[in-house]
Amino acid sequence: MGWIYVGIAGLLEIGWVISLKYTQGFTRVVPIIWYALFGAGSAFFLSLSMKHLPLAPAYTIWAGIGAIGAAIYGALYLDEPVETLRMLSMLLIVVGIVGLKLSTSTSGS
Repeated sequence: MGWIYVGIAGLLEIGWVISLKYTQGFTRVVPIIWYALFGAGSAFFLSLSMKHLPLAPAYTIWAGIGAIGAAIYGALYLDEPVETLRMLSMLLIVVGIVGLKLSTSTSGS
């Protein structure tokens, strides 16, 4: 169950960081509300995951999901550059996430 919680927390993390972009320096109310909801939800599910998983893999995988999701969103919707080095770097993050998942043995897997 812990890995499911990390996945949910990571998806909410993506929404949290995307909504931060749209707050425009915390000057727009609706994106601020989304930011707070996504952030609280992400923290909640991350905390649930840590009941079953060690801190380091749970946190690192959560952050990695958020980073990859934000980069993909930026490339698809914000016209951010898609360059070879950027793609290779994101691939390395994914490899690290998979490696952490495979190397973490818990009853919550």
